[in-house]
Amino acid sequence: MHPNPAFRRVEAAQSLALVRDRSFGILVVQGPEGPLASHIPFLISDDGALVEFHLVRNSPMARAIAEGAPARLIVEGPEGYISPDWYGAEDQVPTWNYVAVHLLGEARLTSEDGFRDLLDRLSAHFEERLLPKKPWVSSKMTDGVMERMMRGIVPCAMQVSDVQSTWKLGQNKTDEARNGAAEGLEGQGNTALATLMRQPPV
Repeated sequence: MHPNPAFRRVEAAQSLALVRDRSFGILVVQGPEGPLASHIPFLISDDGALVEFHLVRNSPMARAIAEGAPARLIVEGPEGYISPDWYGAEDQVPTWNYVAVHLLGEARLTSEDGFRDLLDRLSAHFEERLLPKKPWVSSKMTDGVMERMMRGIVPCAMQVSDVQSTWKLGQNKTDEARNGAAEGLEGQGNTALATLMRQPPV
């Protein structure tokens, strides 16, 4: 995470809102031979204390967290290259602006009881984004197919103990320079990052 305090002052609630909106990130744990990383969709509880997900059952990551393991879940928001030409000021250098949230805690395998419910809640979470499309539901599958596919994955959870974030949006620049960079991003089609830069979190 970027050490500049200007980029680290965002309230945990705002960072968790981004995490919930994305619901996809990189889970990192230490394996016996080095760091392991898995790209996972997930659900996060209303209070931000619990992340639910699943992994391939016979995978190094699942084995690493079988007994519980310190974990870091990395979730990225908008990001992009910033050209110094956009600032309208001399002696600037290129940089990269971005939003990233890290959730720290312990990951573990969880009970198979309720696993089907977890998968149904996970798919419902993402299907809702496709409305007015009629949501897909697992009950549409042929009897026994879902159960057979579930044998290859395992339910997991992470108890969140800390939320760390970087919202690097040019807060260390003048309003004029930051807005100039936002305009440059908009010209490249990166409106999500530009919007945040025009009104960075206080």
